[in-house]
Amino acid sequence: MKIGILGLGLIGGSLGFDLRSQGHQVFGVSRRQSTCQKAVSLGSVDEASADLSLLATTEVVFICTPIALIVPQVQQLITHLSATTIVTDVGSVKAPIVQAISPLWQNFVGGHPMAGTADSGIEAAQRHLFVDRPYVLTPTATTPTSAVSVLEEIVRSLGAKIYHCQPEQHDRAVSWISHLPVMVSASLIATCMGETDPTVLQLAKNLASSGFRDTSRVGGGNPELGVMMAQFNQQALLGSLQQYRQQLDEVIKLIEQEDWTALEAKLQSTQKVRPDFVD
Repeated sequence: MKIGILGLGLIGGSLGFDLRSQGHQVFGVSRRQSTCQKAVSLGSVDEASADLSLLATTEVVFICTPIALIVPQVQQLITHLSATTIVTDVGSVKAPIVQAISPLWQNFVGGHPMAGTADSGIEAAQRHLFVDRPYVLTPTATTPTSAVSVLEEIVRSLGAKIYHCQPEQHDRAVSWISHLPVMVSASLIATCMGETDPTVLQLAKNLASSGFRDTSRVGGGNPELGVMMAQFNQQALLGSLQQYRQQLDEVIKLIEQEDWTALEAKLQSTQKVRPDFVD
């Protein structure tokens, strides 16, 4: 197939590697000419340009821009496309995107690969990024089944696990397991930096090991992405944060009251259910 990728960062670049390896012809578009040249030299795409018209003959287009740019970029892109072209995105918020684009383009299917690293940019792109990772599709009642089927075939070829849900269900779910952890992790880092004794702070940095590395990873990621998660999934994220604050208040109360039995019971409960979230 002829497949277009609009946005040649970590996700777009990684998609390009895998799609090209399967024999597809991949065309990439990026705002920066230097990124276009880098993507071609790395082998992520066959051709690249800053001009959206490069994607005119493609059969499927993946929109891999930051969340805030998805809708305006699609509005510009569709003037170049055949009516049969399937358009999908990889944004981590779905409801506002699906609501805005579905009336503009019949063959639009919302998508979200749950894959990534703390790094960003075309240089961070890697092969096999999506293997065994969840990939959510959020078709609506009016989405053509043929468009969904084509995307399902592509997603399976990436080695990802396909899930279907409503856009609103997706946004509530990711507020718990993706957007909330970013805010909690960032707050953890900021709290540690509140240590006023520079000697103690430096010692903490020296002693930090796997536990801190694991819990702080997503808080040290792309700030622009974190802000857009909060902006475009505001209500669901606020609900998650408020419930998280209630849990923290409960832990504080148990420790203040020296209720070690209740604290242990709480930790036993969380230990028991964690495997349900993490393989």
